[in-house]
Amino acid sequence: MTKGLSFSDLFVFFAYIVIVASYGFWIYNKKKKKTADTKDFFLAEGSLAWWAIGASLIASNISAEQFIGMSGDGFFVGVAVSVYEWFAAIALVIIAVWFMPIYLKNKIFTMPQFLKTRYNESVALIMTVFWLFLYIFVNLTSILYLGSVAINGLLGGQYLHLIMIVLMLFALVITLGGMKVIGYTDVIQVAVLIIGGLATTYLALTIVSDKFGSGGSAISGFLDLMKQAPEHFHLIQPKPTLTTTTIDQPENLDIQKYIILPGILMYLGGQWVLHLNYWGCNQYITQRALGADLKTARTGILFAAFLKLLMPVIVMLPGIAAFVLYKNGHLPEMGQGSKDGAYSAILGFLPSGLKGLSLAALTAAIVASLAGKANSISTIFTLDIFKKYIDKDASEKKLVWTGRLAIAASMMVAVIFTWSDSLGIGGEGGFTFIQKYTGFISPGVFATFILGMFWKRTTGTAALVGIIAGLLLSILFNNYAVLLFGKETLLYTAFEYQKLDHGVVKTITEIPFLINIGWAFFFTVLIMIAVSLAGPKVNEKAFIFEKGMFKLEPRSIIMIVAAWMILAALYIRFW
Repeated sequence: MTKGLSFSDLFVFFAYIVIVASYGFWIYNKKKKKTADTKDFFLAEGSLAWWAIGASLIASNISAEQFIGMSGDGFFVGVAVSVYEWFAAIALVIIAVWFMPIYLKNKIFTMPQFLKTRYNESVALIMTVFWLFLYIFVNLTSILYLGSVAINGLLGGQYLHLIMIVLMLFALVITLGGMKVIGYTDVIQVAVLIIGGLATTYLALTIVSDKFGSGGSAISGFLDLMKQAPEHFHLIQPKPTLTTTTIDQPENLDIQKYIILPGILMYLGGQWVLHLNYWGCNQYITQRALGADLKTARTGILFAAFLKLLMPVIVMLPGIAAFVLYKNGHLPEMGQGSKDGAYSAILGFLPSGLKGLSLAALTAAIVASLAGKANSISTIFTLDIFKKYIDKDASEKKLVWTGRLAIAASMMVAVIFTWSDSLGIGGEGGFTFIQKYTGFISPGVFATFILGMFWKRTTGTAALVGIIAGLLLSILFNNYAVLLFGKETLLYTAFEYQKLDHGVVKTITEIPFLINIGWAFFFTVLIMIAVSLAGPKVNEKAFIFEKGMFKLEPRSIIMIVAAWMILAALYIRFW
C-alpha cells in the first residue's frame, strides 16, 4: 500500500473527510441555538437517538490500537484475543441493565459528580485530577501517536508530524461542535469503519483462498485459516506446563501467549474489572448515554453490544490471515514476523479504491476516539473544576466556551507530547502503554463504584482507602510480588521467559496481568468492606432503589437473550 495511492484511493479518502465534515457542520447549524446550553454541548441531552448512542460508543472505543494491536495479537495468539471484544458485549449488557438506571435516576452527568453525590468532595476532587491527567497524558497522547504512526506507515513513513496535525485539526473541528455533532458524525465514522474493515477482511480471506487454491471465496479462505492454523482458533489458552523457558524452546511462545490471555483464570477477575470499569465507570464512554432517557440509553448500549460482537471479524481476523500467509512465505515484507506489522501487510494486497476506503476506516476510528476523549476532558474540567472552584457564577455561554478552550488546550498538549514521543509510547507500544497505566487504577476505581452503587454501608473513608489501596496493590502484584513472595504461590504462578527486543534477548519474569488485576480488586474490596463496617449501618448518601427501577422492556430482553445466545454459540464452537 505504501508504494502508491491511486487517484481512486485519494478520491475515496477525501470524499470521506468531506462527508463527515459537511454532515457535522449541518448538525451544528441545525442545533446552533442550543450551543450555549452546557447540557446540550457536553451531553447532547435528549437529542441522540439510540442508534447514534450505540454507534458513538463503538466509534469512541475502536481506534488504532485495535486495528494495529488487536490484529497483531490475532497474528500471534489467534481468536483468543476476541475476548476483549466479546466480553465487552457482556459488560455492556450489565451496564445497560443495572448501572444506567442508577446514573439517570440520580441525574449523574459526570463520573466525579457520582463520587461527590455518593461519597464526598475529597473523593471526587482526587479522581477528577487523576482522570484529567490520565485522559490527556495517557489516552489522548497514545491515540494520537499510535494513529499517526499507523497512517504514516501506510503512506510511506515520511509524514508523521503532518499526519499528527491533520488528525488533531480534524478531531478538533468535530469536537468543538459539542456532543451532538460527535454523536451523529460517529454514525458515519462507524459505517466507514465497519464497511472498510469488512472489505479488508473479505479481501484478506479471498487472498488466502487464492494462495491455497481453494476457490478464491471468503468462506473457503476462512476454512483454509482453520486448516493451516488450528491452534489459532481456541478461545482458552492452556496453562503452560513449564514456568521457565529459553527463547529456543517451543514452550517459550506458549508462555508469552498465556501471559497475554491466562486461560480460564482471566474470567475470574481481570476481565470483569477491566470491562465493567471501562464501560461503566468511564466518563469517556458513559457520557454518550447520560443525556438520554433510560429507554433510549439502554437500547443504544445494547445496540453497541451487538456491534461489539462483530468487531473481531474486522480487527482480529486479518491478523490470523497475515499469520497464515507469512507462515507459508506469502508475506516476505514482514521480515521477522513482527505482529504489529500484520494489518499493514494485509492492506498491501488491497486493490486501488479499497486502499483509500481502508485508510478512511482507520482514520475514522482514530478521529472518533480523539473527539470523544477530548469532549470528556472538556466536560470534566468545565463542570467539575472550573464551575465548582474557579467561577461558580459562570454563565452557560461562558461554560461552553471554557469547554471549547479546554478541548483545544488538551489537543495541543497531546501534540506537544507526541511530537518527539517524549512519553516513550513507541518504546512500550500504544496498547501496552494504555493498559499499563489505566490497569493500575482500575481495581480501586471499580471497587469504589460497584460498592457505592450496591452496598448502602460503603463510606467516604472506605472510598478514599479503596482508591489508594487499589493502586498500591496493583503496583505490588505487578512489580514486587515475585521478589517478595516467590514465583509460585496460592494466588498466582509467575513465568520466566525470553523474548527478542530490538535484536537483544531479554529474560522476563512476569505474572499474567489480568490475574494481577483480579487479585488487586479482590483485596481492595475486602479492605473497603472492613473500613465501612466501622461506620454506620446505612450511609446517609447511599442510593435509594425504587420498585421496578431495573425492570426491562420486552425489546431489551429480546436483545439481551439474542446477544447471549450468539456468545454462547461462539464459545461452544471455539472453546
